[in-house]
Amino acid sequence: MAEPSNFPPMSNPVSVVGPQFCSPYSEDLTISEKAIFIGDNLVVTDVNGNIVFNVKGALFNIHDRHILLDANGNPVLSIQQKFQIMSGDWQVFSGDSSDSKDLLFSTKKPSIFKTDLDVFLAANTKEEVCDFKIKDIFLDRSCTIYLGESSNVIAKMHKPNIEFLQDSFIVTVYPNIDSAFIVALIVILKEIYLQA
Repeated sequence: MAEPSNFPPMSNPVSVVGPQFCSPYSEDLTISEKAIFIGDNLVVTDVNGNIVFNVKGALFNIHDRHILLDANGNPVLSIQQKFQIMSGDWQVFSGDSSDSKDLLFSTKKPSIFKTDLDVFLAANTKEEVCDFKIKDIFLDRSCTIYLGESSNVIAKMHKPNIEFLQDSFIVTVYPNIDSAFIVALIVILKEIYLQA
């Protein structure tokens, strides 16, 4: 069981994918890159080494598309690049879908010169104000994820200090925050980082 958090919990859980992915404690998840021939692009584990999620990439697809699977291999999210150009425009759908009715959220880079990424929930069709913001996405492979334009941090990503984990990074998900949502954002950031 996770230790009680040092972070103040959000007053209401932030559930984008589902409440089953919200923990009352902060979680440190390790995201490790795996060889494509194994079948997984990324493996997400908890502090005890238990697999929490796998991320599979679809090869030879028109759109850059990834499927986030839970520990039992069930599809949780489909992550798809909106345009086949270097951009931060991605869409995330429920399950293995790419149907607009299953859209959960999308991302957009406000400017090619900025190190931020705006996240919009599907209901936010005007996209005038973002629902979440990721800052400093290219600075030393670390970033901070905020609730909207506020100073409320919901997750942080950083590189581990251990040499044998050099192809990995750690994301701290704050209490009552949807870990599947945060992992999907990290997958998108990884792809943007590789395209830069």
